[in-house]
Amino acid sequence: MARLSDLFNLNLSDVTKKTIVEYIWVGGSGRDLRSKARTLPGPVTDPSKLPKWNFDGSSTEQAPGEDSEVILYPQAIFRDPFRRGNHILAMCDCYTPTGDPIPTNKRHAAAKIFSHPDVVAEGPWFGIEQEYTLLQKDVSWPLGWPVGGFPGPQGPYYCGVGADKAFGRDIVDAHYKACLYAGINISGVNGEVMPGQWEFQVGPAVGISAGDQLWVARYILERITEVAGAVLSFDPKPIPGDWNGAGAHSNYSTKSMREEGGYDVIKKAIEKLRLRHKDHIAAYGEGNERRLTGKHETADINTFSWGVANRGASIRVGRDTEKAGKGYFEDRRPASNMDPYVVTSMIAETTLLWKP
Repeated sequence: MARLSDLFNLNLSDVTKKTIVEYIWVGGSGRDLRSKARTLPGPVTDPSKLPKWNFDGSSTEQAPGEDSEVILYPQAIFRDPFRRGNHILAMCDCYTPTGDPIPTNKRHAAAKIFSHPDVVAEGPWFGIEQEYTLLQKDVSWPLGWPVGGFPGPQGPYYCGVGADKAFGRDIVDAHYKACLYAGINISGVNGEVMPGQWEFQVGPAVGISAGDQLWVARYILERITEVAGAVLSFDPKPIPGDWNGAGAHSNYSTKSMREEGGYDVIKKAIEKLRLRHKDHIAAYGEGNERRLTGKHETADINTFSWGVANRGASIRVGRDTEKAGKGYFEDRRPASNMDPYVVTSMIAETTLLWKP
């Protein structure tokens, strides 16, 4: 294993200028990540300078076997925390050979919304709180839980410290540092209410970059849990019963919301979200009805509500925002397995482009 580690950590910059690019894309389920690597002659810093590539879409449920070629378009570049040096990660989206986005390509539609002049003028900021659960590999049971049994009730685990309260901190801290190395604007981490559950925050990020950064942060976490021998779950309710679910609370502001008089703009935006509640819920993640029950710091899935400092509401406005009369709000409805391209662009479209 020591020899393998030595080879894994080889510094190629001493012997070659060649660069390894890991092409990353979202698979056919809309929730799985795929990737494969390619060698280029030298360093690349602009995604438009990367060559397009292809993969077998019939093996990812993204194309039929008789016409299986799907084309990868690199869209965003990040430093590779695994290979390091000049090696990079490239977040891609997927197209047919004729240049049409395939049905699972949610980035393409999001990019159209974020490039709309009315949206660009408002400079939408997002901060996404990604919750997730770490599972034991062979039994699919949360890390730190007795196999076939349960830990003590929730209470001491949220932001907890100690071997009997925090399970998987080495994975969490490795991910935190790897994201910073990659160039992702990860703004923090914390232990969550259910033991074995954690959260990281990405943002503030502007427009389409929020989706790019969150997907790559998920990819890096998946790779780290692979090395650690743990299983990563984005299930919005991994354990039934009196245990917290996992969400992806999405914090949002626009230029008008951040300026004087912004609180009135926020309230008008929230009213638009109320009118389209069912549309948003339908796009906010699979299995979300198991999480949004009105309990465990959630609103009921069928009822829209908002409030100041209310974590049992659909939309929460912070005390600081209320006091300052400007700022941001938090959409607490998205599930942990949501597609950030879909959620961020839908919030922007509803609040900035949609006319009731």
